[in-house]
Amino acid sequence: MTIKYDSNGFVPAIIQDANTKNVLMLGYMNEAAYNKTLETKQVTFFSRSKQRLWTKGEESGNFLNLVEIKNDCDNDTLLIQVNPQGPTCHKGTDNCWGEKNTANYGFFSTLELVIAERVANKDTKKSYVASLFSKGINKVAQKVGEEAVETVIEAMDNNDELFLYESADLLFHYLMLLQAKGFTLKDIEAELKNRHK
Repeated sequence: MTIKYDSNGFVPAIIQDANTKNVLMLGYMNEAAYNKTLETKQVTFFSRSKQRLWTKGEESGNFLNLVEIKNDCDNDTLLIQVNPQGPTCHKGTDNCWGEKNTANYGFFSTLELVIAERVANKDTKKSYVASLFSKGINKVAQKVGEEAVETVIEAMDNNDELFLYESADLLFHYLMLLQAKGFTLKDIEAELKNRHK
């Protein structure tokens, strides 16, 4: 791999969780740090403050286990995918921006949060979600079944707009059922990954 180090002999290294795809931190490598990372499979930086090679986790035990290194289009920035062993930031947070390193499924994750909030608020007069949850898991499951049937019916028709509408209803109610059973999309992802072996 061709790497363009800057005039001080460094290249920025963006550290990304290989599973969640969240950015965990930014560090700098010189050629020796890069080579040690390849050799040990644990990410090593050049610490500009300590003026030495520094393997992330050497003191805390929170190593960054190497999965893959990619170079950008100009060969002057590395994207390093890792499996982190514990928090990445020296302050004890999952990443250096104080955020949790959890999987994000885009708008589906937002919907999961909205459903959880509405269930917790229990305002059955203003919230369809709270109202359906208040009737128990059997009603939530029944609603998923109804939406599944409606989706199948629309799949056999030629109206794509109605098919998408019913598909959205099905997914929304399925997210509700997952939460009623104490699960999230992360649990479904884990099951599918397990089957993928």
